[in-house]
Formats: sequence, structure tokens, C-alpha cells
Amino acid sequence: GVGFATRQMAGLTKPTTIIEVEGDKITVKTQSTFKSTEISFKLGEEFDETTADDRHVKSLVKLDGGKLIHVQKWDGKETSLVRELKDGKLILTLTMGNVVSTRTYERA
Repeated sequence: GVGFATRQMAGLTKPTTIIEVEGDKITVKTQSTFKSTEISFKLGEEFDETTADDRHVKSLVKLDGGKLIHVQKWDGKETSLVRELKDGKLILTLTMGNVVSTRTYERA
């Protein structure tokens, strides 16, 4: 898992998320002073991803009712990241088992 100090630092960051669409390819960039990540994918096509906490996962992203649903699977585990726009804000809901976390992004 992620160490205590790393979790504390990550919790204090205010990341920027950039979502770009070019043809059928989507790129999601998350940038902060702590760490930056970038993934590119096509909807409905599984891809390999190395997460910000260095997990190597199989990912699949689909669009459902205006929500970008991203499922990561590794070592018999699964987590989901759901991104949706509400009232001009990007809401990111992360779920693993019965643990749910929500992060709200506002336009800069």
C-alpha cells in the first residue's frame, strides 16, 4: 500500500486534471507538485496502466450516461474511478470494496 507520509502529502495537494479528446483517443492528465500522471486510451478497450501509487493494473474505461467510468483490476482486486460534470465541476468518485472517496475539481 501507500505509506503514511505519502498519503498525508497526497491529501494536501491540489491537482489539476486535464481531459483531452483527439479522434477516438482520450488522454487524462493529472498534475500536481507531488506527482503527475498521464493515461491515454480508447473507450471500451482494455489497456495496461501504472497508477500514481505504482500499481500495475489492467484498465477499462467506458462512457455511460455522461459519466466516464474507469475500472482498474490487479491481483484479484478492483477499483473504480467515476468522473462526471455537475454544476460546472468535475466530480471524481473512487470506490474500492465498501470504501468510497470523492474529490471535487473546480475550473481554474
